[in-house]
Amino acid sequence: MELFQQFYTVLSIFNLLLAAVLIFMERRNIASTWAWLMVLLFLPGVGFVIYLLFGQRLSRKKLYKLREGEFSRYRSALKEQKQQIEKGEIHFHDPAIVDYRNMIRMNMVSDDALFTQDNEIELYTEGHSKFEALFSCIEKAEDHIHLLYYIIRKDELGQRLIQALTERAKQGVQVRLLYDAIGSSELTPRFFRPLVEAGGEVASFFRSPIPYVNLWVNFRNHRKLVIIDGVIGFIGGVNVGNEYLGMDKKLGYWRDTHMKMTGNAVHLLQTRFYLDWNLTAQGQRRLKDEVRYFPVIHGTGKVGVQIVSSGPNSEKQQIKHGYLKMIYNAKERIYLQSPYLIPDDSLLTALKMAAMSGVDVRVMIPGRADHKLVYWASQSYLGELLKSGVRCFRYEKGFLHAKSIVVDGQIASVGTANLDIRSFKINFETNAFLFDSATAERLERIFMDDLKECHEVTREEYENRPLKARLQESLTRLLSPIL
Repeated sequence: MELFQQFYTVLSIFNLLLAAVLIFMERRNIASTWAWLMVLLFLPGVGFVIYLLFGQRLSRKKLYKLREGEFSRYRSALKEQKQQIEKGEIHFHDPAIVDYRNMIRMNMVSDDALFTQDNEIELYTEGHSKFEALFSCIEKAEDHIHLLYYIIRKDELGQRLIQALTERAKQGVQVRLLYDAIGSSELTPRFFRPLVEAGGEVASFFRSPIPYVNLWVNFRNHRKLVIIDGVIGFIGGVNVGNEYLGMDKKLGYWRDTHMKMTGNAVHLLQTRFYLDWNLTAQGQRRLKDEVRYFPVIHGTGKVGVQIVSSGPNSEKQQIKHGYLKMIYNAKERIYLQSPYLIPDDSLLTALKMAAMSGVDVRVMIPGRADHKLVYWASQSYLGELLKSGVRCFRYEKGFLHAKSIVVDGQIASVGTANLDIRSFKINFETNAFLFDSATAERLERIFMDDLKECHEVTREEYENRPLKARLQESLTRLLSPIL
């Protein structure tokens, strides 16, 4: 008994020391700090293990290191473009985009996001059309195929993808496939063997050298990018798995948003893949800044695009700041779709202020849960939004996984980031910010079509929800900064 008391005393002191580090050294967000203090207080010992796995910070580490001379042309173009923006010398294909020059400049400063205007965009609202287009492009690839996915399943769709890539590798096409170690944890070398034997390369983002123990478990590469021959790019919410084709019996129809793009924005997707691949690959497997990966593109489109990425390696939260700028610029309407709704105070305040200012703010989330804790936490924020005049909708046809925001029918964003703290601070994410009225209007029409499959949550209905739901929401909201 005495030995146990001594152990408990040592453990308590250790907990206090760790708490002191959290408060005085880490300088975290206040909400996040309180959440971690609760974990340490109520789970002594175990709380430390949880913190070790989920509480690390990468913002002080320089993960992405460019070698001397790499992307020098990109940096020169960015410097020149910043000067043009500041002097008002950039001509916009869409006159309405002139009002968003400050936002374009902000993305340049925060994430070195070059602005391109020669792009064509094709939108997909479910998995079947996205994969039909993707497999068609893979079949026609001539030089290289680069893929990055958070989730790749070993099911029929995953096997079909590996088979298609293997066939192109046999024909001499360079194939590089990067997947997230946590999101695709079920994958084994055997699954990729046909592709590797055909000459393809496979890498896992933040894979642990120790089986069943990954100290990077909290940091996931949530991106879904494909670049083919340096001239075609895909980005959006669709991973590789049967559920994204609506084959999950529980979730049913899968509503998502994905894009295919051509134009010079593809080079920006390629740059993102380049950085993520080289963070993982070593030696001869590292990509080089070669012309073959960045061929000259004479785009014929008119869509303005900036590719913006964020992650735990940076404290800037670039994608969140892009969302905030869009919301504060709104004059008439904001249509927002996200499978998870766990905004921090800044986003919650921005949405409420927009609604109280007379902007038509509509938020659409799933009516079905794929992750119960996150679903309950999401529901807890509806009350505050409803009180401020935000209209909230639950998508009932199936599962809503789309991640998009449209403002005033003029600008929009589609990508991999959910409207939650994890996406903005902890995950590695990439979004395409679209500066084109025609594309924004198409996304608005898609949103309005989705409304036909939704149930609108009224303030009266929300306030009369069952006690059990209230308790679930209250408990999970306390942990929302680390979900």
